[in-house]
Amino acid sequence: MGAPKVGKKVRGSTTGRPIMVVLDMLGRRGTLRIFWELRDAPLTFRALQDAVQTNPSLLNTRLRELRDVGWIEHEAGGYRLTQVGVELVDAMTPLYTWAQQWGKGKSKGTRSME
Repeated sequence: MGAPKVGKKVRGSTTGRPIMVVLDMLGRRGTLRIFWELRDAPLTFRALQDAVQTNPSLLNTRLRELRDVGWIEHEAGGYRLTQVGVELVDAMTPLYTWAQQWGKGKSKGTRSME
């Protein structure tokens, strides 16, 4: 499959708009978990595999894709978020906060779908 690219067809979009490329990448199995584990500090492949609890093949695939889109990099200390990756985590923080409140039933403005 390979990493999604802006301007190319991705899951859910024939246009490859940037938001659709981001959503495609984030929707891939294991991607969000990898991001979560790398948010505070670099991790080696083995530590990341233990934290994500996935097989080495899938982890290798996701790490390659995440490097290809420029969200992570590999250095001597292990895998870490790039500046763009940090910016993405920062952009997702309000959604995380909202989800925590929603999950506790505290989100205001809940509308009925009836």
